[in-house]
Amino acid sequence: MPSYLQVENISKSYGTKVLFEKISFNINEGDKIALIAPNGTGKTSLLRILAGKDSSDRGGQIKYLKNIVTAFLEQETALDPSKTILEQVLSQVDRSTTHAEEWDLEVEAMQILTSLGLQDFSKRTTELSGGEAKRVALAGVLIKNADFVVLDEPTNHLDLEAIEFLEDYLRKSRRTLFMVTHDRYFLDRVCNTILELDGGNLYTYKGNYSYYLEKREERLAVAAALNDKYRNLYRRELEWMHSTPCARTGKARYRINAFYDLKENAAPIRESKTLSINLGRQRLGRKIVNCHGAGFSYGDRKMLSDFTYNFTPGEKVGIVGANGIGKSTFLNIITGQLPVDTGYIEWGETVRFGYYKQEGIRLKENMTVLEAVREIAEEAKAADGSNIAVTTFLQQFLFPHEMFNTRIDLLSGGEKRRLYLLTVLMLRPNVLILDEPTNDLDIVTLNVLEEYLKNYDGSVILVSHDRFFLDKVVDHLFVFMGDGEVKDFVGSYSEYREFILQKRRDDAAAERAAAQAEKKEAAKLAGPAAPAQPAVRKLTFKEKRELEQLEADLAALEERRALLETELNSGTLPIDELTAKSIEIQQIIADIDAKETRWLELSEI
Repeated sequence: MPSYLQVENISKSYGTKVLFEKISFNINEGDKIALIAPNGTGKTSLLRILAGKDSSDRGGQIKYLKNIVTAFLEQETALDPSKTILEQVLSQVDRSTTHAEEWDLEVEAMQILTSLGLQDFSKRTTELSGGEAKRVALAGVLIKNADFVVLDEPTNHLDLEAIEFLEDYLRKSRRTLFMVTHDRYFLDRVCNTILELDGGNLYTYKGNYSYYLEKREERLAVAAALNDKYRNLYRRELEWMHSTPCARTGKARYRINAFYDLKENAAPIRESKTLSINLGRQRLGRKIVNCHGAGFSYGDRKMLSDFTYNFTPGEKVGIVGANGIGKSTFLNIITGQLPVDTGYIEWGETVRFGYYKQEGIRLKENMTVLEAVREIAEEAKAADGSNIAVTTFLQQFLFPHEMFNTRIDLLSGGEKRRLYLLTVLMLRPNVLILDEPTNDLDIVTLNVLEEYLKNYDGSVILVSHDRFFLDKVVDHLFVFMGDGEVKDFVGSYSEYREFILQKRRDDAAAERAAAQAEKKEAAKLAGPAAPAQPAVRKLTFKEKRELEQLEADLAALEERRALLETELNSGTLPIDELTAKSIEIQQIIADIDAKETRWLELSEI
């Protein structure tokens, strides 16, 4: 595979803060690379350098393959206010490198937009929400005929259906990818290489996310063992250095020099700082939120219809559904921020909501980190009832002392999200309402938050498009179906998804059976052909056997496809099996299409 670009000794700093220094790596054709690093360590800066939007400090260079075409999805994208959604997407296509007809391009653009949840193609870009603008920008990147695509958090603002479309689209694509995403199922199923930026060093793992987790653990274990060895040697050499002066004659100068080299190697391993959540909650009674026939509409658009449910202490429910279907509205209703149109809602006297809103932090941007937290309280309370000073609490949330006086507007997106989460939790809520809490949080923080929520003995009601997060945290799902209808599904998101896929397979099989029965019934009603008419052609014996075999083959293929989909969605396959099964399922889908076409031909005889 040819090398698309070579990154040599690039660095980036902001003021006195060094994000990364003299890092090098290579990107080959066909690589699908994800960058993993804590928030605030320069992930977006590195992506901007690769996309040619920024440059390295203090030398370093990036060598691109000649004539390579790149596309870049930024977290915040400026759209042309004079264009419609469709015009904006089509404007990203370089006609000189695209051989498709204009009509074909428009059809492809509309298909991508629809798959991303945007169907009003004539809508002006000035009328879009932030999430809609991000999806339009993503559609523009996908339709562009680019060899190398750089994606900064591509799954943010996408609903679950759109994420699965994008996952499948990129997995099948032959384009070379470099991305930052916190969606771990997405990482596992799309990427074949993980780059980890840790403590200023860059580590490469040739595999998906599951492989990365395994090999990273091995790397840390080896580093710890090697460090223990150096420490033991250092301890003995230190004793020798502190012995009588005569032991340190010129004859032993080599040993003194070796001691200082050893001292460098024996320095304590920089431990990866991990977010710590050790907070108590206020007492929670048996009554939480009781909804009685609750209904709510915006004009003639029904968002919630006749919803009756009593939330219970310790319950953890996830809310899923398409964008704009009413999930955030529902959270505002159950927290009392929106009154219902019909029915009524009761709240328990002991309920104390902690509401983490999708729009994020609303603190004054010119305030410092410490000022923002002190405006809420001077201390927090730990799970054991002891008090925690806000300065200690900030450090537990990965805000070191040197960041206390940093203005909020200078924080990265992930750091702002982490600070917002801190301000919600420090008030010790007993019912957590979380609206898209995973956006912009790094993977380490997500893991800690997941463990905290799993062990949290209050109630949790959350909206999330992070499938991994939902699978780890919630007990059941409220599925928003549209027109105000809400269905309760007991189980994880992966179980729900498999239920939907199986239902689709069953419906397809039922449609085939119904079509066959209808044709047989029509043939009976038609009766024998009139003598003057040519004889109606009937299936030959061989064709009848072929039709029977096709039905058996289709059933077997559907069963095999269902099994493969379950295995591919498990997130546990090693990279070689993942690749092999991905190729197999594409062949099976092609076989099903071909056999269904032949089945229809024979059924019409």
